[in-house]
Amino acid sequence: MIVLMTDFGDSEYTGVMRGVIYSICPDAQIIDLTHTIPSQSIREGAWILQQSYKYFPKGTVFVSVVDPGVGTARDAVIVVTENYIHVGPDNGLLYPAASEDGIERVYRILIDESVSRTFHGRDIFAKAAAYHEAGTLGVMSTELKPGLDQALVFHQEDREGEVVRIDKFGNIITNLPSIEKMSYQVSIRNEQRELPFSKTYEHGPEIGIFLVTSSYNTLEIAAKNRPATDILALDVGERITIE
Repeated sequence: MIVLMTDFGDSEYTGVMRGVIYSICPDAQIIDLTHTIPSQSIREGAWILQQSYKYFPKGTVFVSVVDPGVGTARDAVIVVTENYIHVGPDNGLLYPAASEDGIERVYRILIDESVSRTFHGRDIFAKAAAYHEAGTLGVMSTELKPGLDQALVFHQEDREGEVVRIDKFGNIITNLPSIEKMSYQVSIRNEQRELPFSKTYEHGPEIGIFLVTSSYNTLEIAAKNRPATDILALDVGERITIE
């Protein structure tokens, strides 16, 4: 099974990647995790991959492409973990998921000068995943490297964490675990406010924002029947304290 995750959106780029994979490995089973990662948002992509990979069968190959540094000196890698394979750029995107599962080996894919410098998803990553699935990865030039260069880590110190995801509904998801209090003190940008906690979206207050436990089992700022970002404009990576 090959799982694709990119920031390519509804474009031809994902279709071409699938075509490359099927050309090499016609029997491949391809699943799209998502192609709606915000453009160039390595941090949000890394969070989604880390929270999602464990729901797939062991041995799944993940091809993850959020790659603003495509064509530069950053490495293209294949990461073998205890239970999975990750293919993508060495820019922090793969690190949280791979390190959580336990990195066993990292291979640098040696990039031929003839490939596109703007579409490694097609010319490098899709091919590597397909060759691995077909059992013929040896046709690509690789070399063992000591580990991943970019160790992306999500900030968390006691009850200070960060915004890790803004989903399509405008919910603001943090990496702070829920302790299900009746209300929390929330500190953002030197501003403090008290927010109520609700067990469901439906039971939240009609006006204003509130907290729920997200599907990631972390605290999420939501608003009833509207985007929370309309009320509180935050960006992925911003620090937040909830206690």
